[in-house]
Amino acid sequence: MADKSEETRTLSRLSAPDRPRRRDILVCACLGVGILTVLMASGALGFGPWLAGALTLSALAFIYWLTALTTAEARPAPARAERRSPEGEAADVMLGRLSIPVLLIGPGGRIERANPAARAFLALGSEGGLLSTALRQPRVLEAVGAALKGERAGVVEYSALTPVESHVRAYVEPIRLDVPGPLPFRAMLVLADETSSKRAERMRADFLANASHELRTPLASLSGFIETIAGPARDDPEAQERFLGIMRDQTERMKRLIDDLLSLSRVEMNEHLPPSSVTDLAQLAADVIDSLSPVAAARSILIRAELPGGPALVTGDRDQLHEVVENLVENALKYSADGSSIRVSLHDGAGRDAAEYAETRLGEAASRMTLTAPAYEAEARYAAIRVRDSGVGIDRRYLPRLAERFFRVDGQKSGPTSGTGLGLAIVKHIVTRHRGGLTVESAPGGGSVFSVFFPKAAEPAQALETRESAE
Repeated sequence: MADKSEETRTLSRLSAPDRPRRRDILVCACLGVGILTVLMASGALGFGPWLAGALTLSALAFIYWLTALTTAEARPAPARAERRSPEGEAADVMLGRLSIPVLLIGPGGRIERANPAARAFLALGSEGGLLSTALRQPRVLEAVGAALKGERAGVVEYSALTPVESHVRAYVEPIRLDVPGPLPFRAMLVLADETSSKRAERMRADFLANASHELRTPLASLSGFIETIAGPARDDPEAQERFLGIMRDQTERMKRLIDDLLSLSRVEMNEHLPPSSVTDLAQLAADVIDSLSPVAAARSILIRAELPGGPALVTGDRDQLHEVVENLVENALKYSADGSSIRVSLHDGAGRDAAEYAETRLGEAASRMTLTAPAYEAEARYAAIRVRDSGVGIDRRYLPRLAERFFRVDGQKSGPTSGTGLGLAIVKHIVTRHRGGLTVESAPGGGSVFSVFFPKAAEPAQALETRESAE
């Protein structure tokens, strides 16, 4: 009975889909031999060439016949398209709605099934491709290979640094299918993104280390002034007023430092998750200029705005983009002399090459540095904001370190323009999260230009309409 069932399966496998193909092979071979026979009968061809041609055609026909037969055996039978059971359909629905990437890997490392979360996580175009082309992690591929042999692979952790830092835990398990043949095993691959938890652990450690280091100096100053006021300056009102003013400044500095550390930690937590909302960068830049105009007016600094008349829609989080532009304009005001001017310009629809909108305009002595840039996409378009100050400029040797935490250029570490040294670090992380870019251009004595660019929204009009209706 089993032999008869096997014979039935074999006949079914050799039937309908490839029968026309094999028939066409036979017809073509017979036609070729017939033509050679006609040529030999007419005297145009001798027996030797006729025999060689007939044997060649027969050999090619036999090879194509075997190819068609092998293809028919390897191709899934039409019976697999039968109506599935309710349990199978429910499993498909559950797998499709699962937010965790799940893949089924078949022989040869080919992806046989992948739920939508897996296709989005690995940027898969379609099923059927090789896992090695979508996931270039040797340890994971080794574990999948072991699972395809029926071996228990276990858990593999890996990290990736491009395009952004990510940490993933891969669970690999072998699955035995009730199918004939020498390869009954499949590998189930489950990917758990643990980037947020890893970043949270590092954030707590970094926050404690940075806070303890940076707060030590102002706390020591406050302690010393309190002891002085309570001791030698107890009966000196003028000294008390001077010390209280210094203590107030140190307290404000500590407050700014803590706020910047918390802001930087929040940005780093979600840096691996790109935003999906749409923001009008032109309107945002106008709002920032309006909010900082009183600060500029107090020092007689003129803000020259060069903004387009219409919207410049980008894909980005409005609050974070506002923080980027505000930070750059504040720095320009901070390092520009009283009575000077700064320029804020917006360039809409530029390409990835920053030279299209950030060309050197500060003279031949200017130096330019790209602090972060997005992955290359030929068709991508960006909206860029350039902020130019009227300061003393930045020496070329300092440009690569501008986005480091707590880095401040020599000569700018104290005084009324002193900052926390975290502003540009926050800007860089926000720009990286938005898959944008940050460049700096400076010339000693000629000022500096900071440029940030963000990807344009895919369908700006429809996306903005959706966002406005939601608001």
